[in-house]
Amino acid sequence: MPFLSDTLARVKPSPTIAVSNLAAELKRQGKDVIGLGAGEPDFDTPDNIKAAAKAAIDAGKTKYTAVDGLPELKEAICAKFKRDNGLDYAPAQVTVGTGGKQILYNALMATLNPGDEVIIPAPYWVSYPDMVLLAGGEPVFVEGPSQNGYKITPEDLEAAITPKTKWFIFNSPSNPTGAGYTAEELKGLTDVLMKHSHVWVMTDDMYEHLVYDDYVFATPAEVEPGLYDRTLTCNGVSKAYAMTGWRIGYAAGPEEIIKAMRKVQSQSTSNPCSISQWAAVEALNGTQDFLAPNNEIFKRRRDLVVSMLSEIDGLTCPVPEGAFYVYPMIDGLIGKTSPAGTKIDTDEAFATALLEEKGVAVVFGGAFGLSPAFRISYATSDENLKEACTRIQDFCASLK
Repeated sequence: MPFLSDTLARVKPSPTIAVSNLAAELKRQGKDVIGLGAGEPDFDTPDNIKAAAKAAIDAGKTKYTAVDGLPELKEAICAKFKRDNGLDYAPAQVTVGTGGKQILYNALMATLNPGDEVIIPAPYWVSYPDMVLLAGGEPVFVEGPSQNGYKITPEDLEAAITPKTKWFIFNSPSNPTGAGYTAEELKGLTDVLMKHSHVWVMTDDMYEHLVYDDYVFATPAEVEPGLYDRTLTCNGVSKAYAMTGWRIGYAAGPEEIIKAMRKVQSQSTSNPCSISQWAAVEALNGTQDFLAPNNEIFKRRRDLVVSMLSEIDGLTCPVPEGAFYVYPMIDGLIGKTSPAGTKIDTDEAFATALLEEKGVAVVFGGAFGLSPAFRISYATSDENLKEACTRIQDFCASLK
């Protein structure tokens, strides 16, 4: 349709949202569907955070705020970065947006020119490439294979950098794999970046607090202080604080880029919801005691899913260090046929047949840039996970 923007033709709708919507629609039709596509915790927002929001409403804090965040929230974010990451930022170096996605989008819109390249490790969160394309840039993918724990090496990164490279997007623990880089592994990447002064780093630290076993989170500017002046450290309250619908993300970095991002936001959404901002102040400043118990539940679920999927012939399931996803590879199932006659020639065909024949909704690996695989979110009940994994076992065993 000629009326629509040429830029829009470069991007596609979010596959993860599409899967969640399809699963919800099938449930509304009365079908027995277990949805494992949603990237959000099933826990309720903690009571102290909800109480802070109610208090803000009662106090009439319902007006416009500063375009990119309340002063009180920016101060809480600075305190968080110092407390958790050893990073010193002033409020003028902080921006708050309507969710982590807007933060990343604002940064790319404010900095990319046609032809600028953005390095994105694969598997990647589905929105990274399309946001780069919307902003006029070109995504450059660097594959982190399953045998390397879905992580890229310093050599991989070095080979991808060109004079056109503007950003390196770094997400750890990762959506969709849950892979987490150790400080030592991250130092290998930052050593490469120190040699290329024209490359900036955009971190997505949204799963920082969702880590398991002995894994310790680290972020690039923390590991390599020399990158501080060209790193945008992005985070939010969505995942660890079970506040996905509250829509608060934030970032800290050099004032120049923060001002540019503020300009983009001033002409798009303006300020995030005032009530959500006051809730986020409490999330960051208040008790963090719920994080450890929640992580124990997630770890138990992770172990359950990995154990059950690992029993399936033709499927391999690395153990993730964080987040709430597993990303099994299905190389050994490609080429088979389902009982209903579907040829499993791609991971998308696998996911479609699994939904239609067994009522389990997962996201196919092609959406994340590494096939053949699929993503499961284990942010749901143990009962749902046991039943879903049993159905996946049965489905895979039935393939001929």
